[in-house]
Parts: sequence; C-alpha cells; structure tokens
Amino acid sequence: MQPITFRPLYMERVWGGRELERVYHRHLPDRHQPYGESWEIVDREDAQSVVEAGCFVGTTLHELWNRHRAELFGDGYADGAERFPLLIKILDARDDLSIQVHPPASIAASLGGEPKTEMWVIADCVPGAKLYAGLRRGVTREAFERAVAEGTVAECVHAIEPQPGDSIFIPSGRLHAIGAGFLIHEIQQNSDTTYRVFDWNRMGLDGTPRELHVAESMASIDFADFEPAMDVPCGEVLAECAHFKTISRRFAEGGMLANPDAARFSIVTVIQGSLTSTDGRRFETGRSLLLPKAADPLQAAADTTVLQITVPERSGGKS
Repeated sequence: MQPITFRPLYMERVWGGRELERVYHRHLPDRHQPYGESWEIVDREDAQSVVEAGCFVGTTLHELWNRHRAELFGDGYADGAERFPLLIKILDARDDLSIQVHPPASIAASLGGEPKTEMWVIADCVPGAKLYAGLRRGVTREAFERAVAEGTVAECVHAIEPQPGDSIFIPSGRLHAIGAGFLIHEIQQNSDTTYRVFDWNRMGLDGTPRELHVAESMASIDFADFEPAMDVPCGEVLAECAHFKTISRRFAEGGMLANPDAARFSIVTVIQGSLTSTDGRRFETGRSLLLPKAADPLQAAADTTVLQITVPERSGGKS
C-alpha cells in the first residue's frame, strides 16, 4: 500500500498572494490573481480532492471514503459519516484576514452553519507579523457590541507575534484573524462556515464590501476567552481534540515514518525536507499526502520535519 496524493484546489482571496508559487513552486491557475488558500485534502459537495497518480488516479476523496473506507482508512470510524472528517489547507496571507469566528457545535445548526475547530502551524512569517486570537482582557460583550457599531473591533482582539514552527489551537467560538505576512498550515474539521464580524473596512475582489455576519458572530463568540498564547507542545503533540490529533516529528537522514497505528490511516504534511516512498516517489516541502492503513513506511531525507494528523475512532460527519 502506497501514499495517496491529490491535486490541490487553489482559492482566490482578496488577502492572498503568490507565496505558494515562490516557496513551494506551485503552478497557480492565473498568474495575475492573489491566491490565499490551497485546499490540499478536502471532501465537500462543492470542492473535491482528486487522486493525481497511482491505482486510484482520477478518484475523488469522497469515493475513497465511501467505497474503500475499511481498506484505506481502517476500522472504527463513524459508518454513517458521509464525508471525510478533515480539511487540510495552506494559507498565504499577504493582507489581514477578516476578524471572524466559527460557530460551536451547540448552536451551529440553529445558525444554518457547521461547527469548525481548527489549528494553525506557522510555516513562515515576516518579522512583526501578528495573529489575533481571543479578546483583550476586560473586553465585555457590551463593549464589543459598541466596537462593532463604531468600526473599532480590532482594538478588542488580542494580538500575538509568533515565530515559524509555533502553533495555536482555535476551537469553535474563539474570535480570531490571521494578520498580513503569514504562510500557515491549517488542520480543521470538514466545515466551511465562517462568520465575519469585521473586515477592516476594505473591498472584496469584486470591488464591493464583503458580507459581514454580525448577529451570527455575536451568538458564536466565547466572551470568556481572554488573551490565549501560542501553544506549548506536549512532547511531539501539538494539538489533540475530539476531531484530530496533530504531532510534529523530526527525522535525521534515513529515518522511517509509518502510521502510529498500522491499522489506521494518517495525513502527513512535509514542513521541511522530504520523504520518499518505496515506489520511488519523493514528497517535497509543502506536500500533504494520505498514508493508508498498513502502508509501507516512508524514508526521510536529512533534517526533515513533518506534521502527522490522525482522526479519533468513530469521528466523522457533523460532530
């Protein structure tokens, strides 16, 4: 059993740029447009990862998940989960993203959305670049409502200056934004629900202001979430929740990478260096791949760092 790779889906964003092309040598669809996101692994009705090589070439992730679940992914996942439970992205933020929130599971359906818990791993950033996460200490719901009306929301949000290699967990309900100057790997629930509460008073790519979702945001924000810091790893573990577990692993030349549980799959993203499969394929910095259950191990080049993401048993669907 060999790794499965997919064709990335590139998303134009008003805040995006061309770092995917410069850093990862990607061929972007249009040389004039800003691309803010590469959806590396996705199974949504309107966005599908398609296998780019091997015996499953041309097959969608949705088809793999529903027709080959036990064979490729392993046992113990939610049989009723129609879609693969994770969405793996690379984000290129050359300008500030909107200040936003994702709805918690307890209220997402009533708002017409899906819950989304995610995490960010900083691949690169310019000096002084800022992430925004949580509220500044002392900001009340009433003060935040006034800031929304006055256009001063940015003054209410906690700012952090991380370094490459740092990570932060973003649970549903946490107010957040990525500032200008970041290249980020994002691991998230399979959801595309984002409520914007403030967008820096700018225009979208079509020349009109982007839609805001103030009522939905106010219902979703955790107003007791004050000034979170970047996460401190617990050994190799960067984040662990009901939806995913992400570890960071470093290898010397010749090191071998296999699934933590041979009977279950993992997602591997190369942060630095490269990996080689037993069929001779080489996976360079920036690539994400699906390592099926019982897959042959991958061999690392010198100074290789990877993220390895696993999904808890019986996880999947809209949890």
